[in-house]
Amino acid sequence: MLTWLTANLANILIVLALVALVAVIIATMIRDKKKGRSSCGAGCAHCAMRGSCHNKSD
Repeated sequence: MLTWLTANLANILIVLALVALVAVIIATMIRDKKKGRSSCGAGCAHCAMRGSCHNKSD
């Protein structure tokens, strides 16, 4: 088991870093959604989904 861990240590660390990065991205998206921020970053004037993704007050 120890041999396998040492042979794959780089892969394990990379996967853990990617999982942590995805978790931070998801947490940020959830926090922004709760605050009412848009994830697209653009104005809604010319968006085809403008009536369905935001509140009417936006």
